[in-house]
Amino acid sequence: MRILGLDPGLQHTGWGVIDAVGSRLSFVGAGVVNSDAKRDLAERLVQIHDGLREVIDLYQPDEAAVEETFVNKNPSSTLKLGLARGVSLLVPALYKLRVAEYPTNLVKKSVVGAGHADKEQVKMMVGVLLPAARDQKSSDAADALAVAICHAHHMGTLGKWGAQDFREVAR
Repeated sequence: MRILGLDPGLQHTGWGVIDAVGSRLSFVGAGVVNSDAKRDLAERLVQIHDGLREVIDLYQPDEAAVEETFVNKNPSSTLKLGLARGVSLLVPALYKLRVAEYPTNLVKKSVVGAGHADKEQVKMMVGVLLPAARDQKSSDAADALAVAICHAHHMGTLGKWGAQDFREVAR
């Protein structure tokens, strides 16, 4: 199964693609879709939309997983991040992909073993689990790969439990 992981952000939306065969994971690609901060909000959302379409067209994932947004102290920032996250959910859904959502702490716990790991710990463990991804410069791309890894682990659990929907596992 080919999995697209997404780490939504208005300025930088990280993406990572892995292949999962049983418990074996392999790195396919990763990067960042950037939006131009000088443009208005609607145009920035279109940039994210178009960038994610290019990624999906290029890598042809079977499923997608998106990191859930945490609430910031600044309501305006939280709203803008939520809009970017909405685009990150919408684009794979337009391609008829199943889209899972995972809380940040669950992603970190699945990859690092601790729900409050910092970005450098996540990046380091992504490199351990996916050696071909060690040269990732972007923490946004590494976070997106972590989301894909989390989904792969939970999909394996789903299969073993015989659950009908991955949302049953993510709760």
